Amino acid sequence: MTRSRIELGDVTQHNIKQLKRLNQVVFPVSYNEKFYKDVLHSGELAKLAYFNDIMVGAVCCRVDVIDGKRKLYIMTLGCLAPYRNLGIGTKMLEHVMKCVEQDGNLDSIFLHVQINNESAINFYKKFGFEIVSTEEHYYKRIEPANAHVLAKSLKRPADSK
Repeated sequence: MTRSRIELGDVTQHNIKQLKRLNQVVFPVSYNEKFYKDVLHSGELAKLAYFNDIMVGAVCCRVDVIDGKRKLYIMTLGCLAPYRNLGIGTKMLEHVMKCVEQDGNLDSIFLHVQINNESAINFYKKFGFEIVSTEEHYYKRIEPANAHVLAKSLKRPADSK
């Protein structure tokens, strides 16, 4: 039996249109041009996921500074429905965790999930994320409009001062 190959690839000028198309299919919200411009400059924090050489998913993150703390924000992490539960989301999230580890200077990872998206909420909980708050009317044109904020605190060695 041949094992399926899951690989991650860079987002480039040449495949950004594929990323746009994927996001249109996977997410109920649409992202503006600035989102995609920023993604092109996010290096390892944006990856396309390939399953047997077919692009089926993507993850896009950025680093935010909130109250003087550096936090990684997962803007999007998604996979086409027929390819879910094959380990692709896990591979993408593991990649993000590795980036965070290599950075070594982030306080937490956080993201928004629509309150009725049980499968996404359960997926993140498996990786130690917790619902830390709920933002009302987070989404403009979709129902339900509320989003949970899921976060994972990063244990850092005590600052040696």
